[in-house]
Amino acid sequence: MTAVTTTPTTTTTTLASRVAEWATRHPDRVAMRHKHLGIWREISWASYWDTARTVAHGLLSLGIDPGDRVAIHSENRPEWLFTDVATVALRAATVGLYPTNPPAEVRYLLSHSGAKVLVAEDQEQVDKALAVVDQCPDLAHIVYLEPRGIRGRYQHPKLLSWQDLLARGEAHRGAYPDALAERMATATPDDVATVIYTSGTTGPPKGAMLTVANLEFAIATHQTGEGFADPPPGPYDLLLSYLPLCHVVERTFTTWFSAGAGTQVNFAESIATVPQNLAEVQPTILFSVPRIWEKLLAGVQIRLAHASWPKRLAAQFWLRRADRIGDTLVRTGGRHTLASRLVYLIGWVCWYRALRQRLGLRRVRVAVSGAAPIAPEVLKFFMGIGVPMFEAYGMTENAAIATANRPGRVKLGTVGEPLGRAEVRIDDQSEILTRHPGVFAGYFRDPKATAAVLTEGGWLRTGDIGEWVDGTHLRITDRAKDIIITAGGKNVAPSELENALKTSPYIKEVVVIGDRRPYLTALIGIEYDTVADWAQRRRLDVTTYRELSSKPEVIELVQSLVDEVNQRFASAEQIKKFRMLPKELDHEDGELTGTQKVKRTAIAQRFSALIDDLYPGATRSGPA
Repeated sequence: MTAVTTTPTTTTTTLASRVAEWATRHPDRVAMRHKHLGIWREISWASYWDTARTVAHGLLSLGIDPGDRVAIHSENRPEWLFTDVATVALRAATVGLYPTNPPAEVRYLLSHSGAKVLVAEDQEQVDKALAVVDQCPDLAHIVYLEPRGIRGRYQHPKLLSWQDLLARGEAHRGAYPDALAERMATATPDDVATVIYTSGTTGPPKGAMLTVANLEFAIATHQTGEGFADPPPGPYDLLLSYLPLCHVVERTFTTWFSAGAGTQVNFAESIATVPQNLAEVQPTILFSVPRIWEKLLAGVQIRLAHASWPKRLAAQFWLRRADRIGDTLVRTGGRHTLASRLVYLIGWVCWYRALRQRLGLRRVRVAVSGAAPIAPEVLKFFMGIGVPMFEAYGMTENAAIATANRPGRVKLGTVGEPLGRAEVRIDDQSEILTRHPGVFAGYFRDPKATAAVLTEGGWLRTGDIGEWVDGTHLRITDRAKDIIITAGGKNVAPSELENALKTSPYIKEVVVIGDRRPYLTALIGIEYDTVADWAQRRRLDVTTYRELSSKPEVIELVQSLVDEVNQRFASAEQIKKFRMLPKELDHEDGELTGTQKVKRTAIAQRFSALIDDLYPGATRSGPA
């Protein structure tokens, strides 16, 4: 058994002390796995904590003091967690950056947060940092993880490699063996553990400060079975980490679940390899945003279209059964009837088991969708094939603790019931407010924005519009700032139309337009791979995104989808016209946030000519 230094004595439980405790109690148990040269490599709890300690000593040698900020600009990988835990151990705060952040956003995040150290993954991220380093006066050191293209070529005085940091840490650890334990012993519940920057859909991102107490409340909620999983997560649960760790929900599932419950984290190689890695890992708990669930469903539909006719007939038969099972589960709140269970058990042997194995969902016992609205049809599909899936709701400012559907009490179209000690209410303006010990300490260096969302009674104004369903379940209508008021005075929630259209495997993005306009229109972007496959099967030339989306046959396809969705809505809520987006929306072009949310203002500016074409001769009512 690996020898482990005794857990540091501290009266305040933190992420770091939790990892240290797992290392003491179960030193040889696997804490995380990652792929190297195509082979899964294991990292034990002992190795996890030992490396985090060395990184912490390395950061101490670089002058990190309590209250400082350490930024991480990297894809998900073990070093992200080593640095995160080490930073919290030093009573400093972690600041995560999205790998897709362009240089302008990197400059803003590093300068605004005042990060003293940046851990950058590779040459691409180092180049972004060096391009703006002169505008980030607090940034003293840039630590790079991958030396390729940097070592031997870059001579900047602020650069040092990850190996250099570890070497400094080992030297500091030998010279001052008690320094880390002494720092950890002074931790308080009010220490800021992380500053998580919000999406910034309508302006510069705001840094939400989450304290040690906030994180501990979130961990406790999930550990007691009052969170997303029931039974609660434990050491034998497997998770796949692939969404950006700078987002609060991925931090919950990857870092907080791991430190709190001892779950095993498996790092995906990249976002592109998620389907393959899902099949390899077969996680037991899986969180994803709607876009990923939609792509999994689209993949099933594409494979079905290419299958031989016997396989296609079998698939169609069992998918019809799954649709009926889904209808039953929707009606019963997620509880099987004797008939639906019998049909599913037969289907499991004949088809569902193989499908779930291929999707990487065979062992999933809890599947959660969140961070954006998801179409009920998508949820029903996964429920029908046996994946226990539901929608949850939370945000950075409340440590992702608000509501979730519970086993046996699922109401499709809602985000569920309040979790644990969370209080949820809806004010006179239909805005959702939450209150509990996980509500954040405020926005970093922005007291005005903090005052705008925190009431004197400790309630957090979420900015979301909602309503109660049957007095128990919360339904979110839309973001307050996104509600469209047409020239005729009709209030429309654009996300309902957008999500209804995005259930189609052929549509990736929809931006509904119509504020102070005479009618609703939309800008629509295709799902290139799916539409390309559709076009090839019709012997159409498949070329660039722009050319494919402008083909008359593709426009006709999209029109049929719009017509189908319009039938579900009242006349004033229907899309009267649409135009095809000529390109895929992109974070680096400023059209999407790091979480892939549409920046509506940026879209309106960039594609103003398309929008004007949708309203010939019309003017907007009300103030400009």
